[in-house]
Amino acid sequence: MQLLSATHSRTWLATALALFTTVGISGSALAQNDDLKALGGEWHYVADLTEGKPIDEHGPPMSMKFGFRFEKGAVIMVRARREERIPIDGSVREEPKETSVSRYSGSWKGGLLTYDMKSVRKSDNERTLLIRRTFRSTKDGLEIRVSMNDGAEKVALYRHREDIKAATPIKGALADMAWLRGAWVGTRNGRGIEERWSPPLGGAMLGISRTVRRGKMVAFEYLRIVERDGSLVYIAQPGGKPPTEFVLTELKKNRVVFKNPLHSFPQRIVYELSAEGDLTAKIGFANGGNYKPFEFKPEAK
Repeated sequence: MQLLSATHSRTWLATALALFTTVGISGSALAQNDDLKALGGEWHYVADLTEGKPIDEHGPPMSMKFGFRFEKGAVIMVRARREERIPIDGSVREEPKETSVSRYSGSWKGGLLTYDMKSVRKSDNERTLLIRRTFRSTKDGLEIRVSMNDGAEKVALYRHREDIKAATPIKGALADMAWLRGAWVGTRNGRGIEERWSPPLGGAMLGISRTVRRGKMVAFEYLRIVERDGSLVYIAQPGGKPPTEFVLTELKKNRVVFKNPLHSFPQRIVYELSAEGDLTAKIGFANGGNYKPFEFKPEAK
């Protein structure tokens, strides 16, 4: 299956205190603004905490990762493709668009950063969309709440990368995965997909994945499952890129799970063989959430 690779980077932010030591700021305001430093650093999605949400639907309510830096009177949210200025001085940032106008505002009070985005359509009824995000530093990490038009909240936990625990491997042997050997084919989103796995031999199983659309290969991936320290490691190289490793966390008859919570996505890889002899592969987040599974059948001989 085709995996999404991500390069992890650490964004260390400048000291916020120096940015708020201008003339006219009171001691209490200075201390409050100094507390913003608790939001500093780069944050990575860890878990979906939304009450009552099925675990297979878990996922981040916004970016997988982002960071904060600080300016006088504002917090800058650093995302993969853009930066967003969150004013905390009572001002409103306005962005006119062709059919609407977006207004951005925020506040910092009692350790809670609130970020509102209100979009007003340019029509007779002026339909309004309000997206509210709040950020609070807790002992477990950064708690984020997202709501739309004051509706139900999505809640998630983010942490600094160095505070995310690596998965603990369990014991396992390649002999227990002989059921994965062979050629597997299927279709997904109008594309032909295949995975081919060699038999266990020499402490490894080698695999290759290929995706074909309209008679042309559009993606490929080199795969390995190797024995290491009494356990198994799944190694993926999408498009031949540098390898990403996932450790064995579950091994049952005809089912195996590998995890890497430090990877951006996927963080969990599951293979399962049905009683009918069909293969299902799933990718998702370490603590829940599955994307549409890859369904394979043995290649016809």
